[in-house]
Amino acid sequence: MCVRSIRDFKGIIVLLSGVITLLVSSCSAPKNITYFKDVPDTIRQHEIQQAAYSTPLIQVDDILQVTIQTLDPTATAMLNQSSAPVPVSGNTTAAAPAAISGYLVDKDGYIVLPLIGKIMVQGKTTDSVRENIKAVAATYYKDPVVNVRFANFKITVLGEVNRPSTYVMPNEKVTLLDALGAAGDLTIYGKRENVLLIRDNNGKKEFIRMNLNQSNIFSSPYFFLRQGDVIYVEPNKAKVSSTDLAQVKRISIMASVLSLLIVVVSRVKF
Repeated sequence: MCVRSIRDFKGIIVLLSGVITLLVSSCSAPKNITYFKDVPDTIRQHEIQQAAYSTPLIQVDDILQVTIQTLDPTATAMLNQSSAPVPVSGNTTAAAPAAISGYLVDKDGYIVLPLIGKIMVQGKTTDSVRENIKAVAATYYKDPVVNVRFANFKITVLGEVNRPSTYVMPNEKVTLLDALGAAGDLTIYGKRENVLLIRDNNGKKEFIRMNLNQSNIFSSPYFFLRQGDVIYVEPNKAKVSSTDLAQVKRISIMASVLSLLIVVVSRVKF
């Protein structure tokens, strides 16, 4: 073999080795994992206008917890204990789906309360329903105190989080960060710059992309969640690459063979 051919062969091997090195290095985890990267790392205060919160509206199949209190607790005992348990999805730590006590909103948008009767609740806020029930209860009880809240404010978190599941939130003022926190935060493989929010809006699905790397997420109109929202965290390239074990093995074998060839060729005397 002539000297030029040997040198050309060595050059090709070095080039292929570089390509293999780039392929292997591309499997490493990206560094884009920090939340709110645009907030300056200084002692100066950084402020951003937060999105306005709008009270969620009650929908069909929601479950409402209604309590009526008076000076005589026995007078309303039957009303407050008669709400039937309704099975709903819980988080993955539960052995079985939990049962929540409350009044189910029927397909016509009503709930039925003992003695009070049917109350239209669909499309209304819990504050509005509370005032309606209070007005009717006042004809039966003296100075009633009424509380109405969602018993099944459910948010589903899927994808690259530590505990993907459906979560029943303790209140109706829930943010995107609250939901991700309930799911144990994103894994190291979660795509923070492209979190997908899926929302049911009058029978149509809305798909919204949100970037956790930017602090302007706090001013997004979708920062506050609604019942039934679904959050999907997409896996990054490192996660996708790590799942293809066969490809990783092939790359490793090719890199080893090329390294051996480089050693052999380097020992050839010109």
